Parts: sequence; structure tokens; C-alpha cells
Amino acid sequence: MRFNISCTSWLSGILALQIFLGAPVQAQLAEVPVQSLGLVPMPREVKAYAATYSLPQKVSIYATGKEALNVARLLKDMLTSAGKTVTLTTNKAGAHIALTTTPGLVPEGYQLNVDKAGVRIAAAGGPGLFYGAQTFLQLLPARPAATANVPYVRITDEPAFRWRGAMLDVSRHFFPVSFVKKYIDFLATYKLNTFHWHLTDDQGWRIEIKKYPKLTQVSAFRKETLIGAQQLFKTPAEFKYDATPYGGFYTQEQIRDVVAYAQKRYVTIVPEIEMPGHSVAILAAYPELACKPGPYETWTMWGVNEDIVCPTEPTFRFFEDVLAEVVTLFPGPYVHIGGDEAPKTRWKESPAVQEIMKKEGFTDVEKVQGWFNRRIEKFLASKGKKLIGWDEILEGGIAPSATVMSWRGEKGGIEAAKMGHDVVMSPTTHLYINYGHSPQPHSPYEPLMIGGYIPLDVIYNYNPLPKELTPEQQKHVLGPQANMWTEYITTPAAAEYMLFPRLLAVSEVAWRPAARKSYADFLPRMGQQFARLDAKKVNYRVPEPLGLDSASVVKQGDKALLTLRTLVPGAQIRYTLDGHLPDETTKLYTKPLAVPLNKRLLVRAVTVTPNGRKSPPAELLIK
Repeated sequence: MRFNISCTSWLSGILALQIFLGAPVQAQLAEVPVQSLGLVPMPREVKAYAATYSLPQKVSIYATGKEALNVARLLKDMLTSAGKTVTLTTNKAGAHIALTTTPGLVPEGYQLNVDKAGVRIAAAGGPGLFYGAQTFLQLLPARPAATANVPYVRITDEPAFRWRGAMLDVSRHFFPVSFVKKYIDFLATYKLNTFHWHLTDDQGWRIEIKKYPKLTQVSAFRKETLIGAQQLFKTPAEFKYDATPYGGFYTQEQIRDVVAYAQKRYVTIVPEIEMPGHSVAILAAYPELACKPGPYETWTMWGVNEDIVCPTEPTFRFFEDVLAEVVTLFPGPYVHIGGDEAPKTRWKESPAVQEIMKKEGFTDVEKVQGWFNRRIEKFLASKGKKLIGWDEILEGGIAPSATVMSWRGEKGGIEAAKMGHDVVMSPTTHLYINYGHSPQPHSPYEPLMIGGYIPLDVIYNYNPLPKELTPEQQKHVLGPQANMWTEYITTPAAAEYMLFPRLLAVSEVAWRPAARKSYADFLPRMGQQFARLDAKKVNYRVPEPLGLDSASVVKQGDKALLTLRTLVPGAQIRYTLDGHLPDETTKLYTKPLAVPLNKRLLVRAVTVTPNGRKSPPAELLIK
């Protein structure tokens, strides 16, 4: 008896799927809960069975054609790093793993079958094969094993959104190529397909432009950096600096290398060149582009600077020259121009800008930025690129074919979609992953952060499709994007701490339809990913124990019963009842705690992982 998968969205591919599946799954095999697989993101349709396929130490992979061979080579590298000896073959019948392109399947979708015949992945092209391979890798043990037992599964999967993105700001703090590639690996592993590379800002210019060498000689470096949380100082006069020069940039050769690396993993890079605001670093090297005479220096603090480029012909020549080099480096369809936080103070004071307004018939200086953006859009279009910018590009008149990245909530995205513009949803309220993990501002148990508070469930439960939009308007929502601004994220380890486990939640927001998501279902699957992150030496944030909140307290007479649990498999919970910070030596939680209600107690608990890492404390005041 053959096993058939029903997938309503892929009716055209059912026949191909039935041919592809080939070997039968015996009817007597019992199904097992798919949650036990620990997959993130959870595929669209999954069946798992109480049987396993033993992947041997020596593995053969069948693949033909450019895209399948690309995925096969990547899979070979991953399996080799797990201790396997891998060969590629053109003999499908004898292969342990087969990668097959099948016309008729949706773009980026795939089908994965594991049974006694081996592992078979089918897709319309390279992206789907790659995502199927990522799911397969999550079925393997987290730690290398000579023989890996892979659960029997039948999976049919496809993404909910076309744009599944994450941004990394390398201007405020610079990150080496090695970490940029690791960041891309993180995205690809969890099926995100867009890397937004924030390359320029007031605090540093990070991309080599051969026509303007001072951008990397001057603009890429600042003389020092603000110490501490800027928002805690009352006035700039109180600021303290580290007196240490800071900077860096990527050569065009390095950028080509990163782009090629991303392309192999089906990640599109969107470069961001900020204009007209966030441009003080440009003025440090080329002060003649300002409305007001310099000198200027690459900025040493955070926030919004009133000094921005002047929208005059020399400025247009500069940006057209810069973009002419940028578009040759990045083959993706989009170039991000920023467009956010551009104060018009200097423009209002500028005779040159007043002359532009008079000539164009503008009575509002905000219209000048719309005029500026439209001219840049026209230039990008001449190079075959699309303009994308932060939602401020709606102000002053949006460029005709611009895509809007909505960050100040969803309002801008909703407005743009109603106007017929494509939209990427990236609201601060849900997807700013540089915001705090703790509701306590500047918690002593967390790294220094810019502020804000976004708990994991808020990220997970985000739906990028606003209810204010009609189904037709919702088609303009390309997808969600998480943003990591790095004012206070200074190292790769710090970036990983802010990124995980949040990126796991983002991946489900981007890949799964909102109606299929369940936070309660997600948490144990997320927990099963920690061993994989440990194997990759990722500095994720260990989640604190659950159960220390007023809603979880069960009152029994004069006692409060506290039932704690950890999200990390194999971890311990250590606790104290006297307010002291728990560690590996304090009491081990083994059963629910019964604490008196007539005493004022501060209960604290931490998760201690199998490899000795600790979570920040969870705490509850009993009074």
C-alpha cells in the first residue's frame, strides 16, 4: 500500500509527489507526535512514524543539475563536519540521500520523505532543495554519531511569505566577515532568505567605494565611542567617551565573497546606503556635501543628528557614483536607501534648498525629501534595481515603485499597502531584536541594551498581515523582518545573545501561516534546538525557568504552590527563597515548592544547562 500526502496548495504536484515517494510506508507503522521531532520552523504538513532509517558513516548523495549539485555540496560539507564520509553520485538507486528537481512544485517549497529506502528531497529548484536539506539536518542527532537514526517522516512544506528577513547594523559596531557569514548561516538554517546589511550611518561608513577613497580612509573611523547607556545621561555634557579610535570597512572583494556565500545558501543581500539622513560620516570626509560649512567628524554618540547632506547637484552626483558601484556588487533586486530620521533643520536654513522649493513649487520642506527619493529611485531603476526605504519615505510623496519597510509600528505599512506599494513589516513593537529581554530597564542580569522590552511570545505571536488590509491589499505584504541595531551590541557573542532564541520565533513568523502557529507548541520545539546551538558554540540567551509569575501560583491554604519548569532539555533549576542569586551550588528544584503566604519571600530561580551555562534569574515576590 502506498502512502499518499494531501496538500491542497500543491494539487499540481501531487502526481509528481506520488512518483517521487516510491517506496511504501507499511500501514502497520504507528504515527508518533510530530512535536517530538523538534523542528523549527515546523513544516506545513508533517507525519512522523515509529521507525528510523540508519544513515551510515559513509553516505552517498544523488544530485544532477546545477542547483541540486549546489545543495548536495553544501549538504556534503555539513555532513562531513558531523563526522560522515560523503560522496556525490549519479546513481539514484544506490544513494542514501537523493535530491530531485520536480516541476510543478511551488517556489521555495519542498517534499521530504524518509523511510527504509533512504532520504529523498524533491523541489522545483535550488531553494526548495536547500530548505528540505535544512529540515533533514534537524532530524539528525545534534551531536555527531557514526550511525545516525533518522525518523521516518513524510513532509510537504512551503513558506508563508516571500520576504523572510533579518537586518544587521555594522555601522554602529563593525563585525568581521567571519561573523557576517555566520549570521547568514543562522538565517539560512532557519529558512530566512533576506539579509539586510546596514552598511552606512553617522557612526561609520563600511563599504569600499573606489571613486571616493576618503569614505574608507576617514568616514569608516571615529575617534572614540560613548560609554554607557546614552539615555541615562541628562545632557550631552555628562557623556563620557572611551578615547579609543574605532572603525573598519569591507573591501569590494570581501563583499563579493560574502554575496557569493549568501547566494549559495539562497539568501539575498539587501545593502543599505543611508540618505539623506544618518550621513554625518559622509560629511566628515566630504563636507562640501553639507548645507552648512564644516568641519564634521564621524559621530561618536547615538541618536539622530541634525547635520545631513544637502539635496544639491554635488550630492546627487555623489550618491549616483556610490550606487553605481554598489549595484555591481549586489545582484539582488533591491537597494535600501534608508530615508529615516532626516531632520530638516539644515534644509530650512539653506538658501540652496529654498531655491529648490521655489523651483519645484513646494511649500513644505518635507516635500524636498520625496523629490530627493524620486530622483534616486529613477537612477536605481536605470540600473535595474528597486528602491526600498524606511516608512519615512511616505512623507513628502513616495516614489512611484518604492517598497516601504514599516518600522514605526504598522501604520506606514498599512498606508503603503493601501496605496498599492509592496511592504516589509518590521515594527519596533515586535521585531526589534536589539530591544531588552527583561521588563526591568537596564537589568543587572542582562547586557547593556538600548532599551525597550520585547518578550519572546510577543515576537512569536506577531502576524505580519494587518487586519486593516483587505485580502487583495495583504498581497502587498512581502513578509516580516527582524532588525538588530548595534549601538550597544559590540561583539559577535553579544549579537548571538540578542539573536537567540528570538530568531527561532522570527523563523516561524516568516515561514508559518499565523493560523497554524501555537506558542505553547513552539516552546518545547525551541527547547530541542538548544543542543544544536550548543554544538555550533552559539552564545544564546538561556531562558529562565517558567512558573515564577503570579498567574502560575496555586494557593493551598496558607501555602503558595510553585511549579517550575525549564525549556532546556536536561537542564537543572536551582533556586533560593531568601532573595540571593541562585547558582550551581544552591538548592536543586526537584518538586513543586510550597512556600508560606504569611511571610514576605523573594523566590529566585535559574536554569543551569547541561554544559554549565546559566540563565538570568526568574523571580517572584510572595507577600
